[in-house]
Amino acid sequence: MSNAYLLLGGNRGNRIKYLNKAVDRIRLEIGNIIRISSVYETEPYGFTDEMQFLNLCLLVESDLSPRRILNIASGIETSLGRIRKSVKYESRTLDIDILFYDDLILNDPRLIIPHPELHKRNFALIPMAEIDPEFIHPVFGKSIIRLLEESTDKHEVIKFSNPLF
Repeated sequence: MSNAYLLLGGNRGNRIKYLNKAVDRIRLEIGNIIRISSVYETEPYGFTDEMQFLNLCLLVESDLSPRRILNIASGIETSLGRIRKSVKYESRTLDIDILFYDDLILNDPRLIIPHPELHKRNFALIPMAEIDPEFIHPVFGKSIIRLLEESTDKHEVIKFSNPLF
């Protein structure tokens, strides 16, 4: 079994409902959820929009390969209303990113692990630090808490008052 760290987020529709449905599907289709972070509300990253994002991080124990997890996650996104356009950053009902898969370093056209922008984004670092602050980033050789301390991201990340579960 391997440990996959997933980041979920979205800013369209009933954000809590989409996160709940995604967590349920991940549990059924990807593996056992070992830890789940709080839900955090954040402003959009890389674009402007009036709707804030809700984000959370999961630690999932799975016997699936990273590519299989990616395919299942993409299917979950689509089934919950995600429409991909050609722009890099956009509003969405749901996004599921693979942040880490054990200490694997993978760089292929469809999937890069660790997530290449994780260390620049507090909306990913803060929930990741909540569930595993001492996890060592396999490329940088630094703990998540250390990367968070060194982050220059100025976007506000606020614990969401409406609990997920």
